[in-house]
Amino acid sequence: MILLTESLNAWNSAEFRTVLKRELEQLDRDLLPLQEGLSLSSHVLDEPVTVIVMAATDTSDAIQARAGVFYSGIVAGCNCADDPTPVEAQNEYCEIAITIDKATAAAVFALVAE
Repeated sequence: MILLTESLNAWNSAEFRTVLKRELEQLDRDLLPLQEGLSLSSHVLDEPVTVIVMAATDTSDAIQARAGVFYSGIVAGCNCADDPTPVEAQNEYCEIAITIDKATAAAVFALVAE
């Protein structure tokens, strides 16, 4: 279970977006739906991500947020000498929906389909 306690505590304050951004950027990349969001590569690199919190709303039992995530991926080839697959990192971007339960701070992430 992923807990975003600091973000929940910052809800309804001017610092909410900054706190949510920080918490998301500190998460292990495997916890976010980044692999599903790849469009130019086939494997997410273990490098820092950059998050932009675009929106956040309140429901009776949860905070609903939407964020854009900038990250890097590569096309995983066979690493053979004659493999023409580029090994340079590719810039990737996806948008995710974040639901934070107000009672527990448990967070659920989903890739936003374009």
